[in-house]
Amino acid sequence: MRKNTFRAIVGVLAAGAVALPGIAAAGADGDRSEHRGCAARFDEAQRIDMESFRDFDAEAWRDIHHEDAVSVYASGHRFSGIDAIMQAQASHFENREAIWTWTEIDRHVFGCKTAVIEYDATYELPSIGFKSRALTVVTYTFERGRWLAVYDQGTAFPAGS
Repeated sequence: MRKNTFRAIVGVLAAGAVALPGIAAAGADGDRSEHRGCAARFDEAQRIDMESFRDFDAEAWRDIHHEDAVSVYASGHRFSGIDAIMQAQASHFENREAIWTWTEIDRHVFGCKTAVIEYDATYELPSIGFKSRALTVVTYTFERGRWLAVYDQGTAFPAGS
């Protein structure tokens, strides 16, 4: 009886050892596929965020932000909540004269949880000769099936750079 029990245990362990790598690989493939899907959805959200601001589409820009978003501008001014941020950006969307350009420097997408993207961004108001260049980092969160900008902060480059 002891021999049969021992053989049964060894047989179960051996079967598990053979099956586990396949199960783990299938799980990992599923995770990678899910992460690729989240990365693709992030690409779309990031595009909407940047282009809606550039194109003065206040509704789309507001929609891509979390209600509790925080923005810290290169000037040092901090705005908490999408209503405060929209109020701070009202003249941008109303006047429709700014030139907003950006170059992506780096990005990291952490599954379907968070993403961070870094830009070299320039904001110009030619009518008054204003030009500001900043290193801008935007953090996104994945909530209820969509990416939302939750935090952005700009650090001004020195004048003339």
